[in-house]
Amino acid sequence: MRPARMLPRPWLSLALLLMWLLLNQSLAAGHWLLGAVLGTVLPLLLQRLAPMPVRRVSKPFKLLRLIALLLWDIVLANLVVARQVLFQRQQLQPGFVYVPLERDDELVAVLLASMITLTPGTVGVRVELAQRRVLVHALHLTDADALVREVKNRYESQLLEILPC
Repeated sequence: MRPARMLPRPWLSLALLLMWLLLNQSLAAGHWLLGAVLGTVLPLLLQRLAPMPVRRVSKPFKLLRLIALLLWDIVLANLVVARQVLFQRQQLQPGFVYVPLERDDELVAVLLASMITLTPGTVGVRVELAQRRVLVHALHLTDADALVREVKNRYESQLLEILPC
């Protein structure tokens, strides 16, 4: 068996090994062995469940910047949502808005919906790839166009650069 077939996703295998060691809080040889077995066997067993092939990231530093931006947005959104829920509950205006997608790229659409959902106050409700749009629910929606512009400028445009066709 060729190494590429034995380890179809080497980074996932390494991550599983490290996670196993961290969860067990032990560097004993038995844990290394069991972690290595899990890191080898699980990706092989789950390979058929992968919905799409893994794509290369074209701009890894831009990816790191996007992750940092997302983490910052999560922190800020937590503060905003806490303030809204604690002090402005009666003034909340929840609503739905469709965010149009630039292209019908399943990976970009799912990542975008996930990023929206990770940010408190918004939820990516449904990805409609055929219509090239994501349905988003916002806890407080005063300007739908502004929300669409923000999602497209902050997240989608960067995802499209990082994950070209």
